Amino acid sequence: MKKILRFFIILSCVFSFINLDAQDARFSQYYAAPLHNNPALSGIFPGQFRIMANYRNQWSALLGKSAFNTYGASFDIRIPTTKYDYFSAGINFLRDDAGDARFNQTKAYLNLSYLKQLSGGRYSKSSHYLSLGFQAGIGQHGLDWSKLSFSNQFDDDLEQYVATDPTGENFGLNSKMYVDFNAGLAWYAVFEDNLSVYAGFSMLHIIEPDVSFYDDSSEPLYRRYIGQAGGQIPFNNNLSILPSLIFTLQGPSFETTPGFNMRYSNNDFNEIALRAGAFVRIVNDSHSAMVTESLIISAMLEIEKILIGLSYDVNVSSVRNANNSRGAFELSLQYIHPEKRRFKVACPKF
Repeated sequence: MKKILRFFIILSCVFSFINLDAQDARFSQYYAAPLHNNPALSGIFPGQFRIMANYRNQWSALLGKSAFNTYGASFDIRIPTTKYDYFSAGINFLRDDAGDARFNQTKAYLNLSYLKQLSGGRYSKSSHYLSLGFQAGIGQHGLDWSKLSFSNQFDDDLEQYVATDPTGENFGLNSKMYVDFNAGLAWYAVFEDNLSVYAGFSMLHIIEPDVSFYDDSSEPLYRRYIGQAGGQIPFNNNLSILPSLIFTLQGPSFETTPGFNMRYSNNDFNEIALRAGAFVRIVNDSHSAMVTESLIISAMLEIEKILIGLSYDVNVSSVRNANNSRGAFELSLQYIHPEKRRFKVACPKF
């Protein structure tokens, strides 16, 4: 009984401030998961290839083993085509599991992008680049119907739930596969080692694939529009600020996450840097009013070509009444393999 009550409390709270129908999973550390938001961000890193992994656990304090878990992984490599232009290829994977019935989303994409230098050169202090990227892949939505409970399974005579009783429901498919396409554009400028700016826009699920579990009905995966911007501004040789912003519109749901990280670096040959910052997630509720959903505290450690990030979502929406403001935990890992070319491409820090 406690599990049922706990489930309905959080379900009612969630739907009170955001419409979750046909929505994508997301990471609070969006700057550490670039290929999940914009295929044009492939190849924009100071190295030969990059490996990234992300993990998010949400509402474990309330749902226990039925908590929402999201896993992401990506690999991309940059290949020079001319003296200053580059071609990038990669793969991107995402898995999301949610709730007692383990509703899941699995996505796998092939990523292609082209990075064109607009201005700058070997002896120039500033460089401007424009990147165009595409993703093509497959997705799958799954659901374990046997894990669900229905009112017909409540025995009035026994006054209890009986799992073996018939549900009276016409179940659909256990899984649904679909083909998916994404595209994006990004621009950035690097003026000095610690002074840069970037902006990007992407469109995901361009063809709005059908994800319905029933053959006689249709449920589109809403097209998703994402805008992203940020940069790095130095205070001195060691300390700088990295402000950033992402906003996304998918169907009736809007979300934006502005914030910043402070970065301190020793500027040695074997560079070690620390980052710490705060972000705020703002969403539209069921009445289209903008409300603050969570405060995100983040910390990151850079050790040469390895970056480790931790963050925690402190819930400040109506869900806090059920989970005591305990939201989501995230971990991100990134490795950038050093470039072999003598003259490296200039890249911003995300």
